[in-house]
Amino acid sequence: MASSAHSSSGVPVAQAHSEPPPIWFLVPEGFFALPLAATPEERAERAESFVRELYSRGNEDLWAPAAPYFAGVAELMADTGISYSAMGLFSTAAGEEDSDGTQAGHELSEGAAQCAFTVAAVPTDQSPQDTDVVAQGILAVLSGDPYNDARWLDLPCGPAVSRVTLRKYDLNPESAADGEESNLLTGQIQVHVPFPTGPFTAIFTLFTASMDYWAEFCDLLVALLRTVSFKDPAADVADGAS
Repeated sequence: MASSAHSSSGVPVAQAHSEPPPIWFLVPEGFFALPLAATPEERAERAESFVRELYSRGNEDLWAPAAPYFAGVAELMADTGISYSAMGLFSTAAGEEDSDGTQAGHELSEGAAQCAFTVAAVPTDQSPQDTDVVAQGILAVLSGDPYNDARWLDLPCGPAVSRVTLRKYDLNPESAADGEESNLLTGQIQVHVPFPTGPFTAIFTLFTASMDYWAEFCDLLVALLRTVSFKDPAADVADGAS
């Protein structure tokens, strides 16, 4: 996982002297991971797969110009400390079924709720037994901003701190379909999870302008956070089978 000594969260961070230890988590169906990679060749290869998955009903006329665009986006993100980034697209059509009678999972033609999701690691200079102390410090810093809704979380992997922020943006009439002045409400959930395996903190961020589905996105992120692990789950399965 890549790391950075800078964070936009308002939480002070230490200078990184090494790469953070590994972290595992599961993302649900509907997330499309951006082609983050260390080299241009890897980004180009992953971008080809990304656009084919994202635009599964497209063709080469769409995929060919889209792949370099997303490879460029991934390159811009390379030095930000973000190790995982994905677009979330979820159907807003209720009760639809496929021809075989099963529930349609991600049919987007009738409307979609969208979100952006990232995971980054920042150095926070703690020993393994100090995760509670680090989380308490993060909570104190975030609670100092009256625009933050900061809360303590007890996750299966250890202590964490969440921060919820809502923002309203005024839109020019030229950007509105009806030509009238309007505004856009957005929401962001950011969860700080101190590593028990090294002096870093993972930052999970979900951002959306699909506020009609805010509750569903909150539930989705909570479910994802419950899968976070600092031990290889495959090793646990192997140990249990032996």
